[in-house]
Amino acid sequence: MPKQKKKKSEKELEKCTKRLKELKKELSKKEDEIEEHISHLQRLQADFENYKKQREKQETQIIEYANEKLILKLVDVLEDMERAMDNCKSPKDFEDGLNLIYRKFNNILEKEGLQRIPTKGEKFDPFKHEAIQVENHEKYKNGEIIEEISRGYMLKDKIIKPSLVKVCKKD
Repeated sequence: MPKQKKKKSEKELEKCTKRLKELKKELSKKEDEIEEHISHLQRLQADFENYKKQREKQETQIIEYANEKLILKLVDVLEDMERAMDNCKSPKDFEDGLNLIYRKFNNILEKEGLQRIPTKGEKFDPFKHEAIQVENHEKYKNGEIIEEISRGYMLKDKIIKPSLVKVCKKD
């Protein structure tokens, strides 16, 4: 091999060796970055799993204690009933106490958003009423409610118990 060609090959080899070292260094740096990203993702996944568990625990507690305030109000009514039963000396006392407790209980339910579904003079509405009897009656119009058999209730905008009614149906 001619001397000049050999020198060129050595330079070429030296250049390639240098480039190989640079590439190995760059590869090592990229591997470190990948390792760091994987570690970061694992921490994020663990944090998310912990968040999900904590959220589920909070939701469970919210569901378990959602009625706590309402139950406290009803406990007051229960205690009023117990006092009325202990201190009732005459039928008049019993009636007065019962009326007082009824009003208090009714007020609690109204404040919670409970409303009675009107039926008297109303036209039958299948979304609010359930017809359990029909009758041809000359005093009422077709589809008009004749009688409320059982009260219906709405909680805010939602029907929770439809009224059971007797409806006029003309032949």
